[in-house]
Amino acid sequence: MVESSQVVAKAVANKSDEEVEQSLYAKRQKIYVREVHGLFARLRAMGVLGLLGLFYIIPWLNLDGHQAVLFDLPARKFYILNMVFWPQDFFYLALLLIVSALTLFFVTALAGRVWCGYACPQTVWTEAFLWIERKVEGSRQQQMKLDKGANSFRKIRIKATKHFLWAAFALFTGLTFVGYFSPMRELAVNFLSFNTGPWETFWIYFYGFATYGNAGWLREQVCLYMCPYARFQSAMFDKDTMIISFDESRGLPKGPRKKSVDKVAAGLGDCIDCTICVQVCPTGIDIRNGLQYQCIGCAACIDACDDVMDKMGYDRGLIRYTTEHSLMGKHTHILRPRVIVYALILFGITVSAFYSILTRTPIAMDVIRDRNSLYRETNEGLIENVYIIKLLNMDKQDHSYTLTAAGIPDLILKKDTDKIVVKSGEVVELPVRVQVDAYDLKQRSSEISFTLTAIGNDDLSVVEEARFLGPAY
Repeated sequence: MVESSQVVAKAVANKSDEEVEQSLYAKRQKIYVREVHGLFARLRAMGVLGLLGLFYIIPWLNLDGHQAVLFDLPARKFYILNMVFWPQDFFYLALLLIVSALTLFFVTALAGRVWCGYACPQTVWTEAFLWIERKVEGSRQQQMKLDKGANSFRKIRIKATKHFLWAAFALFTGLTFVGYFSPMRELAVNFLSFNTGPWETFWIYFYGFATYGNAGWLREQVCLYMCPYARFQSAMFDKDTMIISFDESRGLPKGPRKKSVDKVAAGLGDCIDCTICVQVCPTGIDIRNGLQYQCIGCAACIDACDDVMDKMGYDRGLIRYTTEHSLMGKHTHILRPRVIVYALILFGITVSAFYSILTRTPIAMDVIRDRNSLYRETNEGLIENVYIIKLLNMDKQDHSYTLTAAGIPDLILKKDTDKIVVKSGEVVELPVRVQVDAYDLKQRSSEISFTLTAIGNDDLSVVEEARFLGPAY
């Protein structure tokens, strides 16, 4: 009996372990997303078409003899419309990242996860892949029936067609992405003739495979398990943040019924428990269970529920964009401290970034003093310092410059040439000597300045400070 009890207990323990393991490593159940129509579905479709259109079209646009947007890494030139940025302009990239992060924080605090539902690349490309899937395999019911059916020539043909279109679209996406870093027109010709370089080939297929995997296979799993935004968004939410919610006070108790049934007499709420809101959800959640981190704010459930309410003759808005305060019957405060702080910081940094870019001078100058000697005395009795002037022309055109120095009375600047020519994107090192009468030096270290000015364009000028060392009298 004892041995029998031990065997039973061990079996129960093993079964419990298996259940825990299955719950932790449950196989993904494919979500068949039902097509939905309505206001928010149209807005989402417009967002997808607009964003994808910009992504695929921009690399083909030319401006002033170059690609309108091109991050030319080998040449270390970054073309954005009529502006050219260089590695020295990395500061602007940092500003762009800060502005992007603050914009996300501001929008999230104000309107929840609208970024996820309408503009996130994962959402945008998943919508495109779902559209291809529906065109090939049919509606949600037809897709489920096809997957459950036995393998046949028709099933294999349909599946092969879908995956071929997915792969072709993903490969075109990878090609377009690389087109932002390599001239698109040349890249496309080389790709079609199988003449792309090793790195271009690698990144085209890498991003093509990533698009195919994320939008075609992983889908909602990227949002649920891979995206960190879903995890820390609660830190930016409060009871005045816009969310999608089911109105329990109006919808419960839920239950199926015919349109002719008096819901009040039957003791039922507005929810007819049709589960269409679950069927249209791209992450497969039931919004009626309350706010969940899996909700990406796409509003598909709102369109679906409003359509059902229209058919039943009930008021719309059983599922709607709202706030927790509004659901509790309290006033919603749109302008609140965190929103105001985000807005002010975002406005300040954005204005500063645009002003800095618009007033940016496309030349750079570094002054490096010769450290081998503090100073030396010439045959004429003058005190001399030697400097290396590094000049960078960040403009799209070649320029000729004049270099002057000031800061000490009767300062003499000696250089090999009076006219300095620097081609576009070129760095020139120019050795210069600065000579000063010793009696004009009031201290051992004096401040001087070098001014570089483009010939024929006085607005194209830059000033750099330096130190002049010598004896003090």
